[in-house]
Amino acid sequence: MLKKYKFGFEWRGLVLFLVIMIPNFIWFVIPTPNDILRTDSLTPKIDSIATVCQIAFVICLCLLIRTDSKPFCITETIKGMIVSVVLYYFSWGLYYLGVTNAALIMGLTIFPCIAFLLFAIDRHNVCAIIPISLFTVCHLVYATVNFIA
Repeated sequence: MLKKYKFGFEWRGLVLFLVIMIPNFIWFVIPTPNDILRTDSLTPKIDSIATVCQIAFVICLCLLIRTDSKPFCITETIKGMIVSVVLYYFSWGLYYLGVTNAALIMGLTIFPCIAFLLFAIDRHNVCAIIPISLFTVCHLVYATVNFIA
């Protein structure tokens, strides 16, 4: 499977990661009015697995490049990724306006995962798809147990 990959630098993967992280960096510095996300997690083991998966998929997105991948262009998959990022930012905007319902929590949880997954699919990066999928499951469990259930 790794025969179709080469080590390189996929700067678009890093840009996507940083774009997704910007609202988180802002949140670390500027709390929201009704900041329910600043609580101790009830799922520390799941959170640890999610962190390992997140590190793995970021490394895969940024450093593994398919030798048979086409040049980057705005495909339907990339358009879906962009829509996911916009919806993620919209969710953060609502959160800063004080919205804290289950739909919002799911927006903050699922949209970044979809964006990463669509980017990996577009780049045919199966090595990244696996940890992104595991991260998504962990992220959903974390959100459901801590904020919805």
